[in-house]
Amino acid sequence: MIEEISLPHTEYAVAAYYIVATAEASSNLARYDGMRYGRRAHAKDLTETYMISRDEGFGAEVKRRIMLGTYALSAGYYDAYYLKAQKVRTLIKRDFDATFKRCDVIVTPTAPTTAFKLGEKTQDPLQMYLSDIYTISINLAGLPALSLPCGFDLEGMPVGLQIIGKPFDESTIFRVAYNYEQATEWHKQRPRIENQ
Repeated sequence: MIEEISLPHTEYAVAAYYIVATAEASSNLARYDGMRYGRRAHAKDLTETYMISRDEGFGAEVKRRIMLGTYALSAGYYDAYYLKAQKVRTLIKRDFDATFKRCDVIVTPTAPTTAFKLGEKTQDPLQMYLSDIYTISINLAGLPALSLPCGFDLEGMPVGLQIIGKPFDESTIFRVAYNYEQATEWHKQRPRIENQ
């Protein structure tokens, strides 16, 4: 049986995710020193080695996320940002828990738009972040999910279908995806990729 569901706290997922994920990245990457692992720069002293290694070893997006996370975890902002984001994460998880009392899987689009061209949105981080709206809440709730092809738009760009399952129930997701692929031919078709 197919039934429409509501996940009311999904609208807060992007904001919560980019606080939680960046804070955790900042916390974990604070240990990155370029000495034991990762890229190691050669400099005149230890402090300069750390600074150059971190500067050369991370791209602009990673640096942006580390800075956002460091800010969210800083004194005076922890409760205002990180703690509140964790509370939203709990609400999102509860939404899914309630829904999975009635459903075996949840099927959604993978993204709010069809695929964009390679490199098209790299200069607009906000647009890139908003493209994650349907997948971020799954990460926050700690649920398994997969995306598979389900068609193409008028410009020949692929459309993704996301199947979300209960915690530790990947086998049901795989069965649903397999049955969908057996009933359709989308997974056998390829988008046109133009040289840019």
